[in-house]
Amino acid sequence: MSATVKRNGMVKGIIGYKVLDYKDLEPVLMHLRSHAMQYKGFVTAENLVSEEDFSIVMMISTWETMENWRTWVESKATLELLERARTAVTGTPRITAYRAMSTVSNTETPIMRWSLLPQSRELVLQK
Repeated sequence: MSATVKRNGMVKGIIGYKVLDYKDLEPVLMHLRSHAMQYKGFVTAENLVSEEDFSIVMMISTWETMENWRTWVESKATLELLERARTAVTGTPRITAYRAMSTVSNTETPIMRWSLLPQSRELVLQK
């Protein structure tokens, strides 16, 4: 028996950068976050820098729906902010989205676990 994952659950939007110095990107990330807060469906955002490679920085934002994420990431203001980041980055930003997905263990009492599912793929669950 198989079931298709339903398209419900929060969306994680990720914008990743390779930078010369992550401190140079901080003002742009702060503007991206404050801009995102004005959009419908925005939940939260955080900025991360890799512990293994300080040149890898990302902003992860959480949205109620994929439509909310797309509206923000494709907006003129967001694209202008991404363009402003060019002076601090090496290459183009990697932009992607993932959907949070719940799974239930095989115990008698269901335990909720969350994992990330790439938005561009459909996962088929099998028993």
